[in-house]
Amino acid sequence: MHTIGIDTVIMIRCGYQRFITYPSTYLMGNGCYQPPEDLVEMFLSLSMEYGMKFYFGLYDSGSYWQTGNMQVEIDHNRFVIDEVWSKYGHHPAFKGWYLSMEISRKTKGAIEAFREMGLHCKSVSNNLPTLISPWVDGKKAVLAANSELTKSDHISLNEHEQEWSEIFDGIKEGVDIVAFQDGHLDYDELADFLEINKTLADRYGLKSWTNCESFDRDMPIKFLPIKFEKLKLKLEAAQKASYEKAITFEFSHFMSPQSSYISAHHLYNRYNEYLTKF
Repeated sequence: MHTIGIDTVIMIRCGYQRFITYPSTYLMGNGCYQPPEDLVEMFLSLSMEYGMKFYFGLYDSGSYWQTGNMQVEIDHNRFVIDEVWSKYGHHPAFKGWYLSMEISRKTKGAIEAFREMGLHCKSVSNNLPTLISPWVDGKKAVLAANSELTKSDHISLNEHEQEWSEIFDGIKEGVDIVAFQDGHLDYDELADFLEINKTLADRYGLKSWTNCESFDRDMPIKFLPIKFEKLKLKLEAAQKASYEKAITFEFSHFMSPQSSYISAHHLYNRYNEYLTKF
């Protein structure tokens, strides 16, 4: 990561269902398993060693994905946020928070949940920035378990603009940075959505990053590392739209030279070559 210029690492979540990344007294008291290692301490120490900024991802109980009700996530994370800041807030590399719930549209309760959790994070941490990474309900927004690669009932640009204008207006006090996932759109649509997302974020005082997916949604095998040409196209489209930063999901699987995918090793090499040229 350091070699290819990555300066920010984001832990997508500190736990999912019963498996967690640090020995949380609160979460283990609510049925989660004790982890074999304190990964959060490890990540923060390594971030410090390599001069990286670390963003902490909140806990995901899995309830929201099954029920659509975000209240459970709010209730858990009230305790997790306080516990985490008390335990790890002294680390110089702790630079922000990732609100790990993912939405695409006007999901019931999402505005209130993002605002409440974001404000809580900021209040305990001397106003450290908060990040969200939503997705666009585009033609490639199909479940991984489905055999189809695209769907017909996808959102229009106008609908997206109207819905996200309302969402941004509601969350602007609790959220500082928005990094839309870029893989749910066709490549010929991407520039228009990048532009409108940037315009809306500017209007409501949010910073714009792009979450450049490093896996391919165009293949029947879900998911393989992306073709470098596609990654380059997406990064340059975001750069043209004046995005200030790019993050990726997900380096360790799809771009790392240590990945189990041989094609990820090659993607890392192609990206390195790209950096040396430009």
